[in-house]
Amino acid sequence: MSENLRQELRELLAGLEGWLKYQQRLGCLGTPRLKEAVPAPGEAGGGRAVPAGRPTLEEIRAEMGDCQRCKLGRTRTHLVFGEGSPQARLMFVGEAPGEEEDLQGRPFVGQAGQLLNSLLSKLGLRREDVYITNVVKSRPPKNRDPEPDEVAACLPFLIKQIESIQPLVIVTLGKISTQSLLKTTAPITKIRGTWQKFGNIKVMPTFHPSYLLRFPKERHKTWEDMQQVMEYLAAHEAD
Repeated sequence: MSENLRQELRELLAGLEGWLKYQQRLGCLGTPRLKEAVPAPGEAGGGRAVPAGRPTLEEIRAEMGDCQRCKLGRTRTHLVFGEGSPQARLMFVGEAPGEEEDLQGRPFVGQAGQLLNSLLSKLGLRREDVYITNVVKSRPPKNRDPEPDEVAACLPFLIKQIESIQPLVIVTLGKISTQSLLKTTAPITKIRGTWQKFGNIKVMPTFHPSYLLRFPKERHKTWEDMQQVMEYLAAHEAD
């Protein structure tokens, strides 16, 4: 057996194990849980309706337009708004788009995105089940960290996205998303894995996938953080 085939089998078994553990936490071991149809990004209907007076994702995106509210508007290729279920119970917030995201106009589609996809798969989730976005919607040149004025220009739209979706849990990926949303200067290494709050929404700070690509030995910590998230979601399934 080739090493590539062995690796594929290991990944398949790891994904199956994660799915079974998730079903067991829901009390559905041996009986796969039937999911409601999830509308495609931008579709209306299905799941929880957006209450009157709360902006829809389509309205928020339209408000952003060809955003030039900060200097990143002059250098980006595409604005990367976000994607996933408008009724997601779980929302991921990263920092800013990278090169692949800028080219495709979609969040987390590069190497970091592949790692995030793998994590979701092992948890028994699909991208369509969650909502994925960034604090900053335009790529900073050379993938540098977003600057304070760029965060300030985009943060109101992230807050509107959260108001629209009303997830049960937000997972902040990395220092900038965590500090920006929680208005803290605490290092990510100090607060990752500990429950925080944004309004009445639970927030779980964890490492950004790009950090985990550089330091793979830290991946188990994010896995542990996500186990807390999945247990909370399972306990509040009817909410």
